Amino acid sequence: MNIKKTAINGITVAVIEPEGGEIVLRDTPSALDLIMTAKFEAETDRIAIHKKAVAEDFFILSTGVAGEILQKYINYGIKLAIYGDFSRYTSKPLRDFIYESNRGNDFFFAADEQEAVQRLCGAR
Repeated sequence: MNIKKTAINGITVAVIEPEGGEIVLRDTPSALDLIMTAKFEAETDRIAIHKKAVAEDFFILSTGVAGEILQKYINYGIKLAIYGDFSRYTSKPLRDFIYESNRGNDFFFAADEQEAVQRLCGAR
């Protein structure tokens, strides 16, 4: 995994760039690893990650993976944006989850890296 630091208005975002087909965010331990990596290597509490670096189980809400991961991010005060093309997902619960998440400011889905960084920095 590569971490690219980017900033808008003095707010830094760690943009996670997976290497190859690497899955960076797959369960609670990997979520905690990503939090610590962002805090210590990028010195930030804001993370943007491409959906291809997120395990497919995250997008199957019945597995509980998304809930477990998001609870850790909330507990640690981390803002997270997952970006990419979500059009292939047809699950109504997932679509509703994406819609509701995007109404908030702490966790959301974005179409691309630029939108993710802008939202994480409050510059939409």
